[in-house]
Amino acid sequence: MKVNITMVGVGYVGLVTGACFAEIGHDVICVDKDQNKIDLLNEGGVPIFENGLEELIARNVKAGRMRFSSDVPSSVKGRDAVFIAVGTPSEPATGRANLKYVHAAAAEVGQNIDRFTVVVTKSTVPVGTNAEVAEIVAGNVSNNISYGIASNPEFLREGAAISDFLNPDRVVVGVENHEALKIMEAIYAPLIAQDRPFLVTNVKTAEMIKYAANAFLATKVSYINEMADLCEAVGADIEQLAQGIGLDHRIGTAFLRTGPGWGGSCFPKDTIALHMTAHDANISVGIVEAAISANESRKASMAERISEACGGELAGKTVAVLGVTFKGQTDDMRDSPALDILPKIIKAGATVVAFDPSDPNDAKMLLPEVKMVDSVEKAVEGADVLVVITDWMIFKTYDLADLAGRMANPVMVDLRNLFNRKKALEAGFVGYSSLGRPTSRAKASRF
Repeated sequence: MKVNITMVGVGYVGLVTGACFAEIGHDVICVDKDQNKIDLLNEGGVPIFENGLEELIARNVKAGRMRFSSDVPSSVKGRDAVFIAVGTPSEPATGRANLKYVHAAAAEVGQNIDRFTVVVTKSTVPVGTNAEVAEIVAGNVSNNISYGIASNPEFLREGAAISDFLNPDRVVVGVENHEALKIMEAIYAPLIAQDRPFLVTNVKTAEMIKYAANAFLATKVSYINEMADLCEAVGADIEQLAQGIGLDHRIGTAFLRTGPGWGGSCFPKDTIALHMTAHDANISVGIVEAAISANESRKASMAERISEACGGELAGKTVAVLGVTFKGQTDDMRDSPALDILPKIIKAGATVVAFDPSDPNDAKMLLPEVKMVDSVEKAVEGADVLVVITDWMIFKTYDLADLAGRMANPVMVDLRNLFNRKKALEAGFVGYSSLGRPTSRAKASRF
């Protein structure tokens, strides 16, 4: 059964989800008030960086299953389901999710639906938000048009979002209206037919599942980062430790890679939003609070590691950086560890030259004192230390001997454990440090 779907918002979630809905056979309109984004999409471009997305969109546009518009009223008329996939940024002062875009979208959708429509919240929102959406739609709908409300949280990993949608661990739908549930089942019928778990809950539980999942994963990363520090102190190996505990099926291997701290569009804002939800309910979530605190400390400590590799003195040093996005395979810089680490070493007197394969648009604005270059060779030329901040897989293909030969002093600080210490030293690096490995904080032999 083909379902007529409108996605309100062509950000990361809305665009990927819309393209994937079209891919499984539905008729999709992606609508956004940002005319520049819509013009770009209509010209065949894509405003975000995601592997395979441009080809996926092109295929479905050509097939007539996907189109783009900036006209919200006409785009929600005659549709079976309207998904709200707008941003929910954190309030700077409190960390609470800012719901103004969700509320505005709900009002406009309510004003323009002209048949039974399921209004689905795809944006990550605190528990109780869908009740607010229902009230807003009710206050704006005309001619006694009936509607349903559903919560359908997303679980897309940047860099693997298309695969995550088409091969999900589970689809979660919070719904309390039978007719709305029938439409949601029709939307996901191609995935249900593949025996993908389709979990139906009440609306509040679906809202909580997204936050609880992200907070759990963030806690897991904070935990393994602390274990990495302990491994260094006692001479153990964090990678062997992670394998040893991850083989226990109760723990699992996912999210047991140490690094410079978690960031991105989800973990930072979702853990804080969950904390604020608990605060409002007068409930303590000490484990979540500890994970947040541990992550902030983690990022702050990375600048000290870079300083140690430079003999304790960064003034006058040139630091080459590989990667400024929060993780590899994406151009997303939101809450990237680089935003904490690089200003600290610049303040200490270092000059920073960075290369990121995605050439993120936000880099110049978010890191104005960092010189962004368009090749790894330009980044390392004459540098005193090379710092790996982002886990781009392409970095592992680089010729380490060539990089070392271009540096004034070939020292590497590998904050993602992408490389092997022995191979780095054999390639000509005179110092190599990483996280949670034996001798991982060995200082450079000269500076």
